[in-house]
Amino acid sequence: MPSSSQVVQLDAIDRAILNELQADARLSNQALALRVHLSPSACLRRVKALEDSGVIAQYVALLNPRAVARHGTSYTIINLESTQPAQLDAFEQAVRDTPEILDCVYVAGANDYLVRFAYRDAEDLERFHAEVLPRLPGVLRSNSMLVLRTVKKTTALAL
Repeated sequence: MPSSSQVVQLDAIDRAILNELQADARLSNQALALRVHLSPSACLRRVKALEDSGVIAQYVALLNPRAVARHGTSYTIINLESTQPAQLDAFEQAVRDTPEILDCVYVAGANDYLVRFAYRDAEDLERFHAEVLPRLPGVLRSNSMLVLRTVKKTTALAL
């Protein structure tokens, strides 16, 4: 897998394959080959190369949160007591070990981290704030924002 500083050179066919797979990763190789105007064997070689190079990181099923009773989304800004490497490592490991946290990103600016959590109801959100966030090491302060409406959400990168 390439490091974060390595960029894989993509041609028009690679981009077409990636765009199709980002829209529907369950496409059969035959269907994908037809859409990108390649033979099935050439298409399979291209996909394998994209996987081997790390451009395709993984395949997943994206769930509809409402269908699994997650009716709300919270974004929480977190500030730590210290940004010493040991404190960051301890916090980040605790986040990785917390299945309720969907995303956590280290950010630049006045805050340290941004966390995303999908909740069932007000009680679940309260539990997250009363039980989950306080267990995370070094949290000095947190500020949550509740999503009222999602205007745009995509997992597809524009290529």
